[in-house]
Amino acid sequence: MDDNSQIEHRSRLEPIKRGGQYPVLRNWLNAIFMIGALIGVAVFYWSDNTVGTIIILASMVFKIIECGLRFLK
Repeated sequence: MDDNSQIEHRSRLEPIKRGGQYPVLRNWLNAIFMIGALIGVAVFYWSDNTVGTIIILASMVFKIIECGLRFLK
């Protein structure tokens, strides 16, 4: 019984690896998406609806690429 408790204890102490293979690239793509989405929403509400929608859709391309990289891990 003592061996099993030690194995469980070690597995809880091991660091959890997150981010996959491309964590820096994914962070940049997320930042570009968020900035683009904010700009798109601002343009949508205070200027032209069509241009704002196009900006939001263009920023979504970066999010789709980031999601693809997440699934590649």
